[in-house]
Amino acid sequence: MSAALTPLKFQPPEVPEDGARAGYYALLARLFYSGPDAALLATIGGADEVAIGAEQSALADAWNKLAAAARMMEAEAARLEYDEILVGTGKAEVTPYASYYLADTGREKILARLRGELAGWGLARSGGAHEPEDHMAGLFDVMRHLISLGSEDAALQMQQGFFDRYIARSYPGFCGAISKSEKANFYKHVAHFAESFLLVETEALKVF
Repeated sequence: MSAALTPLKFQPPEVPEDGARAGYYALLARLFYSGPDAALLATIGGADEVAIGAEQSALADAWNKLAAAARMMEAEAARLEYDEILVGTGKAEVTPYASYYLADTGREKILARLRGELAGWGLARSGGAHEPEDHMAGLFDVMRHLISLGSEDAALQMQQGFFDRYIARSYPGFCGAISKSEKANFYKHVAHFAESFLLVETEALKVF
């Protein structure tokens, strides 16, 4: 498992299918792992616009606004913004760990359960990653991996179970905190896109 992925190509769809879903998760993993570089901003900004009249209009609107923000953003400013919001000096303004938003059980219990699940799937934190496994970027990267396993019922149930346990109840607080930050400019659009996409995921995964 590695959250430090830089997607090279995105396909904003009318209805997210497996390839596009995996691409979205990879993009979010990258953006929440560290601030974007110039190449990533150019890739996002150069992506095709999605028609607002598409079925997933909120997602299309969020994507288009993110792409527009990427075209206006300088990489150094985006990285500084990321650091100010999600790293900080001492304590981050916004906590990027899912267990913080899952108040029903202690963080150590959540981490132990998560590590056990990942080990059962043959996954582990990569050697170069220093963040614990409940970092939102890492969870998004796991979802990308689970999508890559295919769309059979068993694979979809794995996606649904993992999403429900670790993402569904943590992303609203996480994205909401970023959106409320006075320091957020580009990352407000990242958070809005993440929230819009994950809301679509929530509804889509309910059927399994």
